[in-house]
Amino acid sequence: MSGVVGQRVDLPRDFAPLLIEWQRRAGRSGMPWQGSRDPYRVWLSEVMLQQTQVSTVLGYYARFLERFPDVQALAAAEADEVMALWSGLGYYSRARNLHRCAQAVVEQHGGEFPSTAAGLETLPGIGASTAAAIASFCFGERVSIVDGNVRRVLTRLLAFEGDLAQTKSQRALWALAQALLPDNPAADDMTAYTQGLMDLGATVCTRSRPACGQCPMQGICRGLQAGEPQRFPVKSRTLKRRHESWWLLLVKLADGPERFWLQRRPASGIWAGLYCPPVFESEQAAHAGLPSAWVDRLVALDAVSHSLTHRELRLHPLLLELTSAPMPGELPEGRWVDAARLGQHGLPTPVKLLLQALQTPDLFAQT
Repeated sequence: MSGVVGQRVDLPRDFAPLLIEWQRRAGRSGMPWQGSRDPYRVWLSEVMLQQTQVSTVLGYYARFLERFPDVQALAAAEADEVMALWSGLGYYSRARNLHRCAQAVVEQHGGEFPSTAAGLETLPGIGASTAAAIASFCFGERVSIVDGNVRRVLTRLLAFEGDLAQTKSQRALWALAQALLPDNPAADDMTAYTQGLMDLGATVCTRSRPACGQCPMQGICRGLQAGEPQRFPVKSRTLKRRHESWWLLLVKLADGPERFWLQRRPASGIWAGLYCPPVFESEQAAHAGLPSAWVDRLVALDAVSHSLTHRELRLHPLLLELTSAPMPGELPEGRWVDAARLGQHGLPTPVKLLLQALQTPDLFAQT
């Protein structure tokens, strides 16, 4: 089997049996989605677990199932309610795709998920690895997941030299992952194998401090045998992070029930589709968008840093407290949202924290 161009990879045939035995003996158990063959529940967990820790997902998973117990309920929901329930979990495109996917399953498949990885990949937001996980767990299909954790496990196991920044190396590793699958597995074997891949990468073959002495593969791991398992996976291209500063206009109205002025973010880009105070590229731009009589009433609050996948945001909140409703056109486009109803709107985590803080007297007292 060729791993990269010009490289021959001999596969360890005992990998699958070792992994299945280890998972049943020492793998993770007790998570609410484990043991389920309901593709809706497995799909929901797989989407939530993308780039998110299990401990964080547990609460969101339970709340989602309580409100949306099946794919029909999720498909029928309003987008704002879905985003509100997702608020704080991050990577919000997952929530938008989750809703779109549920609607596609209901409208195009009669409420039943396709039973093959190939069929599942045709649905919005379901990539190859997620499709493989659902097909393996729910339908016993002999297909391997290859997410970030699994790529790390397999590249170390095989001492795979291919540069995963290159598409050809990604394809070669995918082919190797399929070749390592157990022979003629029963459905329960495929469940243990797939879960084992996840568990090994999450708990033993970790990125910075792999517990090689506890690994069931230490006798066959070529990266360990070479004395440098942490050199894998090979990836030449590194993430370049951008730094941006945003000024947030926090308008608070105390005329009657406490309200905040929010606008929906554009359908693409950072915090797409979420509710947020008006955003400006500079303090001067925020001033220019307001009546001059209000500018002197702005209070600059402490800046907040927020990390995203590809960039670092520095948020500069500018607080404007009003005692009467403004005239039309005096504020940027948006709408008033009652403080008591903020939880019904999808809000980015730093915005949610800022608005909660504004409801706590003296929290932002200036020195």
